[in-house]
Amino acid sequence: MRSICLTFILVFMLLVPAWAQQVSIELGKSPLPLNQYYTISVRLQNQQLQEYTPFPDIEGFKKSNKYSTTKTIVTGGSTTTILTITQNYAALEEGEYVVKPFSMKVNGQAVQSQGMEVTVTPLQANAPQRSNQPDLITPEADQEQEVEQSVEFIDKEDNAFLTVYTNKDEVFVGEGVNVVLYFYLAEADQRLLDFHDFANQLNTMLRQIKQPHAWEETFDFTEITPENVLVRGEPYLRFRLYETMLYPLSNEPFRFPQLQLQMIKYKVAKNPSLVEEDRQEGYKIFYSRPKEVLVKQLPPHPLRDVVPVGDYTLRERLSKRSVPVNKSFRFTFEVVGEGNIAAIMAPEPRVPTGLEFYPADVRQDVTKRDGSVSGAKSFTFAVLPREPGDYRMDKILEWIYFSPTTASYDTLRPTLQVQVTGASDSDALVLSRDLGPFYNIIENEDNTLVSLHEFDEVKRYTNIILLLLLAVAAFVFLKK
Repeated sequence: MRSICLTFILVFMLLVPAWAQQVSIELGKSPLPLNQYYTISVRLQNQQLQEYTPFPDIEGFKKSNKYSTTKTIVTGGSTTTILTITQNYAALEEGEYVVKPFSMKVNGQAVQSQGMEVTVTPLQANAPQRSNQPDLITPEADQEQEVEQSVEFIDKEDNAFLTVYTNKDEVFVGEGVNVVLYFYLAEADQRLLDFHDFANQLNTMLRQIKQPHAWEETFDFTEITPENVLVRGEPYLRFRLYETMLYPLSNEPFRFPQLQLQMIKYKVAKNPSLVEEDRQEGYKIFYSRPKEVLVKQLPPHPLRDVVPVGDYTLRERLSKRSVPVNKSFRFTFEVVGEGNIAAIMAPEPRVPTGLEFYPADVRQDVTKRDGSVSGAKSFTFAVLPREPGDYRMDKILEWIYFSPTTASYDTLRPTLQVQVTGASDSDALVLSRDLGPFYNIIENEDNTLVSLHEFDEVKRYTNIILLLLLAVAAFVFLKK
């Protein structure tokens, strides 16, 4: 096993440099004569060039033309292809220059360069003719050439839209409505649009989506990943920007205003090439349509203002089906289903003579998935029986709720019962009661009788002493 692990680590260490070299940046040589180009090249191995960010500007140099070279190497039956894109820079005058550290994004991968110092020497009279030697032309001719070689960009129509989705157009008070902010983009137009300053824009949109009269359960996700969907039969990418579940607390409707999202919109080159920039950056704002969700009041009921809303079932558990008198047992009342789980309150037991119920332990499990909030909330009661007999839990506990599916009220009642055996013991009943901290310290306290008038006597003697002190103080004052 140790040898296998060592072999795996060695292979991994050999592969890491190979992966890192798939895309790299190569800098030109220094020193160089004034009449030769300085170069920066992007080198791709076994990759097709899809996109890359512009080459950096260098102080003291002027960008000239770009060119590409392709090298194919066949070794032992394996083929390696190396594509190099080179940007030429013409020095303006002799001197010492610094190429600052920079990074470029090639095919979506960030590539770093540490930069270097470049020394430009005087003109070299007998310099050999090379491809990287700049043409000595006049500024006017250079400008004319730039105009002739400039790339024409066109604004291509995109198929994208921003929308606020709700799974329901009408809900009851307390019924959940799923709200999702989506951005749709046609698969064929992926290179036309990109997100811009998304975090700040999302915060602005969320402030508009928030509803002041709603309980909110937000769906958590750390990154925005596109989903492949069909819109009218066409393939689209759907970006889920935000998702939440809103539960109305009153019958005021939910109103979602028109939202806006600014995106980077690229113009594309009319005649694209690998050695020229094929996109030109711009901006476009997308707007969503305003939306409203109506909220209906619940039907008349004595508990209409406090009853929970959702579709629920009951799970119940008894720790013991048969227990002797004065031996405790536990009963669990668990509500399971879809709805606002966090707002579910414990049922109030109608405690019969012969049983003692203690406050319930609460456990809650909530699952947010597929546009719904579901889960379970359990209430576990500790019960101490004092009298023998058969006790049915449905006579003690019940839980009323409103089901939006059936638009009616319903009640969850347990079906279990417990049998208490033995004979009642009134003395044990008294002794087992918690009479409070006053009686807990009774054995450690002094039992000597104390007069009820003791405090009045202390008060009387205190007043006499105060009068004597005042008299002495007055005598000293008058004598002085």
